[in-house]
Amino acid sequence: MTRGKFRGADAMMTSLASIGVRQIFTLSGNHIMPMFDAALDAGLRLIHTRHEAAAVHMADAYARLTGEPGIAMVTGGPGHANAVSALYTAQMSESPVVLLSGHAPVKQIGMGAFQEMRQADLASPVTKASWTSERTDALASDLARAVRAALSGRPGPVHLSLPTDLIEAEAESGGLPDAAQFKATAMSVDPNIAASMLERLGAAKRPLVLVGPASLGKEGRQRLAALEDATGIPVIGMESPRGIQDPSLGAFAEVLAQADCVLLLGKRMDFTLRFGQAPALHADCVFVQIDADSEELDRTRSAVGSRLQGVAVADAASSIAALTGLASRQRVSPSAWRGEVRDAVAFRPPGWAEASSAEPGRMHPVQALRPLQSLLDSHPDAVFVSDGGEIGQWAQACLEAPNRVINGVAGAIGAALPFALAARVAKPDAPVIAVMGDGTFGFHAAEIDTAVRYQLPFIAVVGNDARWNAEYQIQLRDYGAQRLVGCDLLPTRYDQVTAGFGGHGELVTDPVHVPAAAQRALQSRLPACLNVMIEGLPAPAVSRR
Repeated sequence: MTRGKFRGADAMMTSLASIGVRQIFTLSGNHIMPMFDAALDAGLRLIHTRHEAAAVHMADAYARLTGEPGIAMVTGGPGHANAVSALYTAQMSESPVVLLSGHAPVKQIGMGAFQEMRQADLASPVTKASWTSERTDALASDLARAVRAALSGRPGPVHLSLPTDLIEAEAESGGLPDAAQFKATAMSVDPNIAASMLERLGAAKRPLVLVGPASLGKEGRQRLAALEDATGIPVIGMESPRGIQDPSLGAFAEVLAQADCVLLLGKRMDFTLRFGQAPALHADCVFVQIDADSEELDRTRSAVGSRLQGVAVADAASSIAALTGLASRQRVSPSAWRGEVRDAVAFRPPGWAEASSAEPGRMHPVQALRPLQSLLDSHPDAVFVSDGGEIGQWAQACLEAPNRVINGVAGAIGAALPFALAARVAKPDAPVIAVMGDGTFGFHAAEIDTAVRYQLPFIAVVGNDARWNAEYQIQLRDYGAQRLVGCDLLPTRYDQVTAGFGGHGELVTDPVHVPAAAQRALQSRLPACLNVMIEGLPAPAVSRR
């Protein structure tokens, strides 16, 4: 220890190191200096960012890509307030993030302490749990509780505030929580209920299994494929704010409307499913549901009434394993329905192959994006990051990779650059391609500096149409061309911004040059930006009709 005593901060950092945490995404500030000091002795890497929200976004992406808890740490007061907005994206993406925030001293609470704030109350609406530690000897156990809560049931963010007098005070070096206290609490499905649900699905003509974001990491998708093979029932993951119109799901909406029995497996009945109502789903479609949150079962029942015909409270991961095991005992033949669903999801309009822009010096989004697929195909652990309004939807329709991180059901833009940095930390040897709009780039442009400092190379592909295009398209549709306001941006040279921070940047105005520019960006081994000038088109509406 750098000091003569073992502090509360040391207890926390030692505990994190003991469960395999290797880095913390953070931004320095007065309240957490004891934690920074303790991290040195614990051997933890501090990746310090340029904005507190970026630290949370990085922890979010890291958690999604690894399945491990993503740890973010910020200072109190305004630092905490900056971080809270990013928790909503993590919450809606069901990402196990733990936010540690410095806090005014316990002995000064209510006295007008420096940057005193009701931090736990502020974070509560966008977390699974949020509280302030009250005793030094409880800090490590509070940490274990926070990690366990983030990982258990439906994963999600948890916040813990750390008063400075507690983390500076002397703590017991023995009796720290063991690894078991940090592990997720299992919520297994009743085998009889699972068997009954499989029987109901098996009796349907057009059954579907829909799963939520927590199951859609690389390994999660592999488990879903195994479930589909075992049951013969199409299993579809949903994690986009566009819901059933998610372009990455092709013409899925067309087959969803034909389903007669749907298992919601950790998938909320919400706006992404049009609340289960016709015509998105057939008026006679029945549902069964497995969810870790009983409130979600109540919400589904409120939406579809008696059409909800079976429920279970259990987490998605153990339920997927249980259903796969039960179904594997039976012999399943491929069905025409399964093939029809898969064909619909894979469908992309043939006309995209000839897509081009009529605007000089700009290209159609498909022309800018499709050449990037070869880079994503070059490595078994490649990462595709997508963020932004319309360009994000084009990217998700055009590109796929073993690992995917998108802005998620929250629909909040701005996280792509922090996501890309975290992807490089999580997957140090794989290519990372982050597609974003010019609006998105502006939120966290300074994180290019973070990437340069920590030598975290990736390729940011900025679709530059010089406007907030999603909002532009709404105004154009709903109010007309004479009522467009507040959507214009400059055609900024984001490539030069990146170069100014020490990265690699190129302006690309011709689709012929995209492949070579991407290769140069990859070979630079620097954080790179391809500033791709595109035509500002609305997001694709994929349909076979």
